Amino acid sequence: MPKTHHRKPISSGPLLDKKSKEYVLSKAQDHNVKFIRLWFSDILGLLKSFAITVDELKEAMDEGKFFDGSSIEGFARNEESDMRAFPDPATFQLLPWRPRENAVARMFCDIRGVQGAPFDGDPRQCLKRILTKASDLGYTFYVGPEIEFFYFQNSESTKTLDRGGYFDLTSLDAGSDLRRETVLTLEEMGIGVESSHHEAAPSQHEIDLRYTDALTMADNAITYRLVVKEIALKNGVYATFMPKPLKGENGSGMHVHQSLFKGDVNAFHDKNDKNHLSKTAKHYIAGLLKYAPEMCIVTNQWVNSYKRLMPGFEAPFHVYWAKRNRNALVRVPSYKPGYEGAMRAELRLPDAACSPYLAFSVMLAAGLEGIKQGLELSDPIEHSIHELSEADRKKQGISALPQSLGEAVKLAQQSKFLKDTLGEHLYHSLIENKKIEWSKYCAEVTDYELANHLPIL
Repeated sequence: MPKTHHRKPISSGPLLDKKSKEYVLSKAQDHNVKFIRLWFSDILGLLKSFAITVDELKEAMDEGKFFDGSSIEGFARNEESDMRAFPDPATFQLLPWRPRENAVARMFCDIRGVQGAPFDGDPRQCLKRILTKASDLGYTFYVGPEIEFFYFQNSESTKTLDRGGYFDLTSLDAGSDLRRETVLTLEEMGIGVESSHHEAAPSQHEIDLRYTDALTMADNAITYRLVVKEIALKNGVYATFMPKPLKGENGSGMHVHQSLFKGDVNAFHDKNDKNHLSKTAKHYIAGLLKYAPEMCIVTNQWVNSYKRLMPGFEAPFHVYWAKRNRNALVRVPSYKPGYEGAMRAELRLPDAACSPYLAFSVMLAAGLEGIKQGLELSDPIEHSIHELSEADRKKQGISALPQSLGEAVKLAQQSKFLKDTLGEHLYHSLIENKKIEWSKYCAEVTDYELANHLPIL
């Protein structure tokens, strides 16, 4: 069993539900909480929030709080805009950067319609639905993301704070104190942190969250991104999760280490296999490989995302797996005897600006499809495939990922897997949003065109 820091089911019936709500009300009183920020995510993974006073908290947990969903990306049309946000008692946490007097807490919400039915456009509900499918098969889905980001001097430019590189320290790493404060804040909020360090690019950093169940981690990842930005702002700098802000440097990924457990047993481990991978793990990884191109509209949802997915920057460009090759789409970290619980697959496709709810949903669904279909896993590829010709890659069955948001949209439009995973509402809303973004981007006249075409044409 991996070292975890995860949500325990605090409500599984009326009595426990009542006790969990009473616990939250008591905790709010003990900490002099005046305001509760109700958090939820739009379809793009952008955090949304509105505040209530502590006097409204009990009613909010019992009946939900009404809000207008028509202005939230991917939610509802004007004629069906009334929605209710139900705070999840398990997610009550004080916001450490807010004053202690008349303190502020946050709670993640599940979104429901007026009649109380779960809203199909809620990304958190989507993840819950896929997790239920895994649970019905006896699996618990654990994830541990490595989320990268940049510090810049302000939001108006890409002026870095340092010229450091991978694991650099002291004078080269001007962000070390920022990372320290961020880690302490995350831990104060109950979010476990494994490690933090300077990444490969100048002013690029990474904080790795402790392996835990996927729903808890999705909430934690959303919180993480806000905490990073809040601590940066407090210290007069700007933090960004933009996938590729600097030309010629590594972009910011969200590499997701993942595994399935049955009880306390890691379903990915087999001591008798040469790679220590069980049949379940092999089918799961094969599912990731099969559906990765269709997943890109979720895991790499921005125009800028595809500037990161290029050869030479430790980001995937082709569909294959490896044990050591960090350009691979999926990597299986080295097995250490006695640590069977740590057996896992690392999906290196998602970037730091995706929706964690939808990203975890599609990768789990892809893995479960691989298990269901009994997909066979190809041999790992450790050599650099960028030196191979297109014909040689084709002979080896190595295909490419989409090279633009436009290509990703076209694949998504043909994907039954994606429609089944996201559901009709999220599927169509996401595609429509991304079609508009791609169309706007294509209409832009870029600095490249002006620099290279204007002088000669």
